[in-house]
Amino acid sequence: MKARQVVAVVLISASSALATMWGYNHFAGSKTYFYAQDSSGKIPANYAKFFDGQKSGNGPADFTDAASAAIPATVHIKTKSVRTVSNNLPKNPFSDLFGLGDEWFGPQMRSIPEMASGSGVIISEDGYIVTNNHVVDGADDLTVTLSNRKSFKAKVVGVDPSTDLAVIKIDAKGLPFLLYGNSDEAKIGQWVLAVGYPLNLETTVTAGIISAKGRTLDINARQSKMPIESFIQTDAAVNPGNSGGPLINTEGQLVGINSAIASPTGSYAGYSFTIPVNIVKKVVGDLIKYGTPQRAYLGVRYLPDNASDEQKKEAGIQDGDGVYVLDVPADGSAAKAGIAKGDRLTKINGVTLGSAAEMIGLVATFHPGDKVNVTYVRGGKEYTVPVVLRNNAGTTDVVKNSILEKLGADLQTLTKKDAADLNVKGGVVVKSIDENGLFSKTRMEEGFVILKANGKEVANVDDFKKILEGSDGSVKLEGVYPGYEGAFQYPLKLNNGN
Repeated sequence: MKARQVVAVVLISASSALATMWGYNHFAGSKTYFYAQDSSGKIPANYAKFFDGQKSGNGPADFTDAASAAIPATVHIKTKSVRTVSNNLPKNPFSDLFGLGDEWFGPQMRSIPEMASGSGVIISEDGYIVTNNHVVDGADDLTVTLSNRKSFKAKVVGVDPSTDLAVIKIDAKGLPFLLYGNSDEAKIGQWVLAVGYPLNLETTVTAGIISAKGRTLDINARQSKMPIESFIQTDAAVNPGNSGGPLINTEGQLVGINSAIASPTGSYAGYSFTIPVNIVKKVVGDLIKYGTPQRAYLGVRYLPDNASDEQKKEAGIQDGDGVYVLDVPADGSAAKAGIAKGDRLTKINGVTLGSAAEMIGLVATFHPGDKVNVTYVRGGKEYTVPVVLRNNAGTTDVVKNSILEKLGADLQTLTKKDAADLNVKGGVVVKSIDENGLFSKTRMEEGFVILKANGKEVANVDDFKKILEGSDGSVKLEGVYPGYEGAFQYPLKLNNGN
């Protein structure tokens, strides 16, 4: 009896299942929704924000052509710096008595070589190469190795710590080089490739997308009092050694120069930062033509992008689009055009300003004397005025590269009274030393009085400048510290990599 009941239950269950399936297919089957292409090849609209099967030109791509264009134009830069150190032992009190000399006991100077490496990109067939300033900074010797393993000695043409760019040159012809793209046209989400020599590996290509534009990190402030930052942020893998290498688009055009990574460990952690190529080509042109950047200024003090809500409230600033003007120096370009405190700058030459960093990056692509149209909002109304950009001195003149600026020091001619106290004819006093200049790389202290340079007497600042300009790049400074006995010497390299 029990067996019959079990069989009956099974038969009833099977019949119910078959009836349910037949009913579902009969009444609802024609309305079943699943993600499949229709006869036109399109994805259903419910498949939100996905491509419709038609290529836009910015979707997944084959990177082989772009990589093959970039690899031969990307170089490995190896640097060697010689650092002089002392054992700091006291002077031998018996050296003069017995004629032993300090080589037996006392302060001993030793030269220690330091090796480093980075990347660079060839921009002309005759050997001009762009890299980062921090790659070549302080280097006494530069060696450039091409992707075909040919090596060349390089010399520095010019550097710009404000943007962290440098131009070096090798003596070669017929080299492969990359073409400039247009970083203003770069879009968030666009595929890009980073090329370089990370971790001393051979040429390495990584892919990612542009994840943000107009980023500022405040890292160039380490090497410049007037840093310029408007980075392109990507998630293409970049590691130590990639610095100075190219970021390219899928057409093989140069989009920017890789400069930094955001990382708690020093190695790649997901984000890298690139100097936009529109800034690069302007700075590179200046360095090659003038030896120093021709920097244009709009002439405004502005609210920084990272200002807190409390800071905005204290200043009485309401939220709004554009860049808020905090102050306008009377002799600046903006003041002469009628721009005032409280205005909001919204466009330059029709390009919308989404942040202060974007404004800085855009202005950095112009020269003193260039006229730009600046759009601003005042009292709810929009105005556009022409503004003639000026240099830091408030003129449109070409700025010449002074060798004294490289020293990073406040120099003053020794007064007659101080010269008499020291029993010397003249000299140059080092009043202060900037942490980013060449003097900061020596053991020199503030207050040092320069009496000789390369064995020639220094009477004043002009004398000192002429001696430096006539040197071969290596200078030995001799002088004294008032109140201390003995003479001191400091070797100095003026031209990195020459």
